[in-house]
Amino acid sequence: MKRRYAILAPGHFVADAKTAHGVIAYSSDETVAVIDPQTAGKRVVDVVPHLHSEAPIVATVAEALRYDPTSLLIGLAPKGGALPPDWRAAILAAIDAKLEIVNGLHDMLGEDPEFAAAARRAGTTIWDVRKPPDVPLFRGAVYDVATPTLLLVGNDCAVGKMTVALELCRAAERAGSRAAFVPTGQTGIMIAGWGISIDRVIADFAPGATESLVLYAAQSKPDLIVVEGQGSINHPAYAPVTLALMFGSAPDALVLVCDPLRDHIDGYSTPILGYRELIRLHEALLATIKPARTIGIALNTRGLSDAEARAQIERAQTETQLPADDVVRNGPDKLYASISPQLRRERPCAV
Repeated sequence: MKRRYAILAPGHFVADAKTAHGVIAYSSDETVAVIDPQTAGKRVVDVVPHLHSEAPIVATVAEALRYDPTSLLIGLAPKGGALPPDWRAAILAAIDAKLEIVNGLHDMLGEDPEFAAAARRAGTTIWDVRKPPDVPLFRGAVYDVATPTLLLVGNDCAVGKMTVALELCRAAERAGSRAAFVPTGQTGIMIAGWGISIDRVIADFAPGATESLVLYAAQSKPDLIVVEGQGSINHPAYAPVTLALMFGSAPDALVLVCDPLRDHIDGYSTPILGYRELIRLHEALLATIKPARTIGIALNTRGLSDAEARAQIERAQTETQLPADDVVRNGPDKLYASISPQLRRERPCAV
């Protein structure tokens, strides 16, 4: 179905509403309003210019209804994925207005007795995007996929792995190749309309869930499969999700996505690793199962001047001897052209 979203992000829209920003930027569904009392009266483009959206920002669900939304999207993905308690009234108001609720939190709103009863009375639905289907154990069928597979990895969470994946898919299409984006998190699923949120899958089954996604993407016989990355390999909390994607997707190549200015994992004292150390670590982990090389660096230089961004891109290139760029600031076509010759299918290790 085509959705018309009112996005709920009170007090968070500008600073950290990653889910809202991703859906506005990349979903084919239309965002008709954003609910954020702090910036009400403005447009999205006024407060987050790079989203280029003229959607109005309003203070309440009642005001958002003037723009005929079909769905209320929970626009935040906080650590732990809990619903802010003061958002309940807005969600109930949306349900009473017969809006579908699209929820990417770990809290399953469809299992909340109050929300579930309200949805039944209103005759509407709640889509808990992170709720996984039944998934198999990893079985190795992904090794027989003929399509080259690219996995995005990063130096931390929230550095732009999904954005880079989507931008590289767009660049591939412009270059005449059919690229399949594989969504592995809640925002990617909202954008693509399918996928599995790997961070919600039981650990033993997470590589199998990842494998099933790649197998599904391969059915359409694309020229390239691009797997959305999650977490970071040295993240104290989220490294297991990164490992599940690395082993389950059986990538042929990696692109490393980095915030060049971070010196520690967000929310922890764990140091951010340098480019060469991250490349060595990822490649060493994959080397005994399904080797994959790092073929490019994508930097998130938001907040830097053009001169500062160029300096960081040049530093990454010099340190790694790999092509590097910011695919949002400069567009993805140059980086894609540099890495595409390296996208070829590799064999897994065997006795």
